[in-house]
Formats: sequence, structure tokens, C-alpha cells
Amino acid sequence: MTIHINAAFDSGNIRVIGIEGDRVDLEIAKDHKSDFYQWFHFRVAGAKGRTLTFRILNAGGAAYAFGWPGYRARWSTDRAAWRTTDTGYADGVLSFTRAIDSDVIWFAYFAPYSMERHQDLLARIAARPGVSLRQLGTTLDGQPLDCVTLGTGAKQVWFYARQHPGESMAEWWAEGALEKLTDPDDATARALRKAATFHIVPNMNPDGSRRGHLRTNAAGVNLNREWHSPTPERSPEVLAVLAAMDETGVDFAMDVHGDEAIPANFLAGFEGIPSWTDAQGGKYYEFGRRLAETTPEFQLELGYEKSAPGTANLSMSTNQLAERFGAVSMTLEMPFKDHDANPDPEFAWSPARCKALAHACLDTLAGMIDGI
Repeated sequence: MTIHINAAFDSGNIRVIGIEGDRVDLEIAKDHKSDFYQWFHFRVAGAKGRTLTFRILNAGGAAYAFGWPGYRARWSTDRAAWRTTDTGYADGVLSFTRAIDSDVIWFAYFAPYSMERHQDLLARIAARPGVSLRQLGTTLDGQPLDCVTLGTGAKQVWFYARQHPGESMAEWWAEGALEKLTDPDDATARALRKAATFHIVPNMNPDGSRRGHLRTNAAGVNLNREWHSPTPERSPEVLAVLAAMDETGVDFAMDVHGDEAIPANFLAGFEGIPSWTDAQGGKYYEFGRRLAETTPEFQLELGYEKSAPGTANLSMSTNQLAERFGAVSMTLEMPFKDHDANPDPEFAWSPARCKALAHACLDTLAGMIDGI
């Protein structure tokens, strides 16, 4: 049978360079109007009974090529369970091998979160009591930018995910957060809804998500470098969300991401903002400490370097919101690899674990919300 490889679907990304025997040579396409690339997602048909080796020849030029060592590609035959497969990186080429026993199989950088699943999530959550859904704006490709609001409390909490569309673990986290917050039988959720009003943007970058981008929107713009001065032409997504935040104010904010290199879940804060106070920063550090005590899926040892005083980049959302609103603001990073402190050899870091971490974040917030 002839092997067919296709990525012409929601969040698909791959180019076929050549097929020779059981070796398939591929390249990842760059984000539109950008040099960023690393996300891949494609399907293979006609290979049942064969063991194929896939080689991504341009992996060495990817945005975060230093993240390939130790990484394992994901595969699925039902698009629900995404397992890892043997993967190696050498001489700028990422290669992975799989014995295929099905008529069709999918491969991806991480378990995808499609725009169709996004719509299904909104339909399911919006139908629950006490939930409102509003469209904050429209993207450059004409897609809606959605925000879910729930709760009646005075504290204003914002969760927003997937500024970088290839970091699909972020929307899995958002799904977990929404499911817990809308669970009528969850005592923690009831307490949080009473103490705070939650505004949740499950996907900040629908265009990049559908296009199969790693990091940018339809204009080739990294949204997390636009928060100081967003524009309708470059970053309507940030413009719309920031305008909504200006209406409500922000007491607590979490920007949800994925990291290509570090095999751990960790937080990044707002050190270096001009208005930094130890009181504001102390609440951020306390959240991290409590989260580490709440779940083995989080740790405090690995993470990014802190900005020196006065050097924070205010074009990044976490810094901008801490400075603009005095918010306890943070970036949550999850791995494309695994959380090595609590590893899973079969699935590595997975959608189910993203959702469980969201639950732990909410449990941690519940113990602090009154003091934020």
C-alpha cells in the first residue's frame, strides 16, 4: 500500500520531503509571516503492518531546538489517548520510530486541542448554572475570542491560556479549571465562586491554533510581547482581553503556557517591575510554595531566571498586569516532555495531568483568595 501523510486539518503542520522504504523525511512549516516553528501534527494512512522511522530534517532550526534532547513524540490511533514513542535527536534531525498496527495513526508534538474541541467545551460549560459566555472580540482570521465568566465574589481572577498556540497543554489546563469551577458538588469551587469572579479565556490565539503555529497569531506576532501597546492590526486578541481587564480590574492572574526544554511544571513571576513590593511579591511566592505542597505535579527547583530590579519586560502579560493593576500575577509553565519529579513513562506529561494540575491550582487559590 502507498503511505499517505496529511496535515490539512485543524492544527496540522508538516511537509513531506521524501519517502524511501520505511524512512519518511519531513519538515515543519514555519508560522505564517514568522521564523518560529516547532509544533507538528500529522496523520499517516496506508502503513498498517510496517515499522516507520520519521525524520524531521529541519528540527535543528526550530525555535527551541535545545528542547529536543529528552523529548518523546506523541502518537494516537483514536485522537483521545496520546502515548509517547521512541525519539532521538542528533545532527539537527529529530527522529522517531513506530510499529503501526492501524489503518491510520496521528503524530503530534503534544496532545492537540482542536478548535472544534474548543467549541464543544464552550457549549458544555456555557450551559451550566451561573456561567456566562461573551465574545470579547474577533481575531484577524475572523474567529471569536471567547471569555467565560462565573462567580459572584469581589476578587477579580483572570485565567488566560494558549497565547502561544502550539502550547496546547494550556487549553487542557483551562478545560480542567472550567470543569472544576462549574462542578456543583465541589466544595472548593463553591467557596471560590463566592469569594471571586472568574474570567477565563481558554484560547487567546484561535488563529494560530487552527493554522498549526507554534508561537504566533495570523500576523506572525507573538502575543506575549504585545501587552504594553496592543493594536488592532497586530494583536487584536491582546487588545480585547486587556480592555476587558481594564473594565473589571485584576486581583489575581495566571497566564498558562508550555515550555519546550524544562521537564517540570513551574511558575514565573513579575520580579523586576518598577512598582515591585515585597508584599505583592510575597503573595506570589506563597502561592508557589502552597501549590508544591498540594500536588507532586509541581516543583520549585527548576524554572526561569528572575529579572533584576527595574528590568522587567512590560510587553509580557504577567509583568504588565502586576504593574498595571497591582495583581498577584504569574505564568504557569508545563512541559512538552514530562514532569520528571513525578514521571509517566507511557504518557509523559498528558492532558489528564494538565487538568489535575488545574484542580490543584484552584485548591491552592482557595486557601489564599481572601488575602489576595
